[in-house]
Amino acid sequence: MLGTIVNAAAVILGGTIGLMLKKGIPERMRSTIMKGLGLCTMYLGITGCVDGGKTMVIILSIAIGALIGEGIDLDARLSAFCQWIEDKFKKDGNEVSIAEGMISATLLFCVGAMSIVGSLQSGLTGNHDMIFTKSLMDGIAAIIFASSFGIGVLFSSVLLFIYQGGIVLLSSLVAPYLSDVVITQMSCVGGVLLIGLSINMLEIGKIKVMNYVPAIFLPILLCRFF
Repeated sequence: MLGTIVNAAAVILGGTIGLMLKKGIPERMRSTIMKGLGLCTMYLGITGCVDGGKTMVIILSIAIGALIGEGIDLDARLSAFCQWIEDKFKKDGNEVSIAEGMISATLLFCVGAMSIVGSLQSGLTGNHDMIFTKSLMDGIAAIIFASSFGIGVLFSSVLLFIYQGGIVLLSSLVAPYLSDVVITQMSCVGGVLLIGLSINMLEIGKIKVMNYVPAIFLPILLCRFF
């Protein structure tokens, strides 16, 4: 749970700074910092998928996972759900409600491949590097959001803790029933997804990483055959 605690604390700290700054971080500086974090994310992805990975398992997991994710279009459905939630809490006029700020920030911090992959890795292997990187990103985003949405951004840390903490707890309970080989392959597939996420962060391309998330769980089956 250490990674999740640090992530929630980063949101609180960033949100507090944002409330004090009001104007947030200049766009040029924010872009440079986020691209730097994108490079770090790519590094984590590369190191995560080269250590003990079975090439056939990784390729099949990504290919089959993409078919599943694209078939049900997870990315589009998630985007539509997020938009529906935001519309429900959005107020008329320029005034921003606490609920709107909390929901908008929660969607930003919790919805995405990095939140899921990082929490799974944290629970399965005890490696929090991915969540620590996400914490830096969320902290910066919290500064920007809090300067616009107000104190509601700080409350989003509670929902983040419950969401990511739940994934960490469930994965840690399942971990004893999975072999070391399976956990390694799941981490490797997660590393590949991180590389895709870093490509988006660096604005090299636009990959619907969310549509590949089902691939993370496929090594549980594929490792029986390869």
